[in-house]
This record gives sequence, C-alpha cells and structure tokens, in this order.
Amino acid sequence: MNIGFIGLGNMGGPMAANLAAAGHAVTGFDTAGVVIEGVTPATTAAKAATGQEVVITMLPNGQILRAVADQVIPSMQAGAVLLDCSTVDVESARAVAEQAHNAGLSALDAPVSGGVGGATAGTLTFMVGGDDAGFQIASELFDIMGQKAVHCGPSGNGQAAKICNNMILGATMIVTCEAFALADKLGLDRQAMFDVVSTSSGYSWSMNAYCPAPGIGPQTPADNGYTPGFAAELMLKDLRLAQQAAESADADTPLGAAATALYKQFVEDEDGLGKDFSAMLPRFKTRGHDR
Repeated sequence: MNIGFIGLGNMGGPMAANLAAAGHAVTGFDTAGVVIEGVTPATTAAKAATGQEVVITMLPNGQILRAVADQVIPSMQAGAVLLDCSTVDVESARAVAEQAHNAGLSALDAPVSGGVGGATAGTLTFMVGGDDAGFQIASELFDIMGQKAVHCGPSGNGQAAKICNNMILGATMIVTCEAFALADKLGLDRQAMFDVVSTSSGYSWSMNAYCPAPGIGPQTPADNGYTPGFAAELMLKDLRLAQQAAESADADTPLGAAATALYKQFVEDEDGLGKDFSAMLPRFKTRGHDR
C-alpha cells in the first residue's frame, strides 16, 4: 500500500518504521525533519499525502490536526483514507472527518493506547471512529502497528473511547498511589498489600499491570526512576480533553475533574513534568492528611 505519514515523533516514527518494514511504501513528513529507516522523506505534508491510498497523521493536538488537514486533504485522491492516530478533542476529530468526507475521502479517528513501547513493538490498541469502508482498508495497517483495533462507531467515537478510558486510568492510578502511601503509614508491607489487592476486589490495571511501587509486581516505570512510560503531562492532556468533552456533553464527572486538578498540580506546580504518571506515589508518600 502507498502510505503518507505526517508526524514522525516518539509515536509516529516507530509506527511508520513498522509499516515500512512490513513492505508498504511509506512517505513521511515531520516539521523536525527526522529520518526514519525505510521511510521516504517529503518536504511538505501535502507532498507526503499526494497520490497515497492512506494518509496517517500522529499530531500533538486538535489545532495542529485541523491545520494539517487543510494542507493534505486537497492533495489526496478520491477514495483514499485519512487516518488520524492523534489524541485530540472530539470536536476537532469530527470537523476534520466532515472536511474529508466532503472531499470524497474516508476518514478515521484512531487514537492509540500502549505508549512508545507499544508503538515500537507494534502492539498498540486502536480505538477507531469513522466509516466502515475506511476501517476495512486500514485494518491491514492496524494489524501491523498494533495488536487490536476496535471500531467504536461514527467519527469522533474513537476519541470518545480514548478519553473515557484514560479518565478511568488517571483516577485509578491516583487512588492506587494514595492506597500505597496510606499502607506505608499504617505499617502495611507493600508486597503484602499488592498480594491482597491484586487478587481481590481492588484489582485494576494500575495495580496489577502498572504498579506504581518499585519492586512490586511486574517491571514498570517505577522500577526505572519513574522515567515514562506514559508521561504525567500527557495524562493531564487526556484528562483535560475528557473534561472538555464532559462540559460539551453536559456529563457529570466529579472524579474525572478531581483527577485533572491533581495532575495539573503535580505537573505544573510540583515536580511531575517529565515523570511517568505513576510518579504520583512518591508525591503522596511525602504528604500528610491536611495537604
């Protein structure tokens, strides 16, 4: 397949490399001018998109997605697929999809879960919104870049699934860290707590698969000085998107709002910037009941 790939950063670079390694003809563009093995560089986003069957974008936010869409959609051939793997606001995803449809294109919003490790290993999960025809065309590519792709419904629903998932993740990681800090102060051994909770009603992905306590459970960023992983500032971005969506949809999400406020404080006012989102544990360990 002939593929254009716009955005060759920490996530997009490995994804594009995996597609090229699988035998697809990938032309890439990134404002930083990075070189990815097997990917033919283009000088503009529009040139990377010209004549391609699928154009994939992996971009920082909705504003940039909209700007890139303005550049690439006029260069794309009718019937091609615009596949956006960025995590952006639902409104931007739906606006770009409408723009693509008006130009005779298929459009998919397909944010991912799995982080840089999943992008490199080709084990991402894709949450996909958009038309059936585009999903069928892109399915082969999802199989290369990831291990699972779930078609969540019409345009914007991929983003909706991503932010709902990560609102749960942010809130459960916070309370998991709180529980370890409380256990410490109650004299409960961390390993004992893990052994109980991980096999009891408190089990969760945050506890069982991504334990924030070093030396407990499987290998996680906690065992590497909280080097991301999934950076706290990216969790804050996703939580803010969830709160933006909640406001737009008139949904009551008090725990999501509380998680957003805590990650904002951690990233912007404390030392969370550049650390894994599970680094909330040392934060809570040093704090008392009234803080």
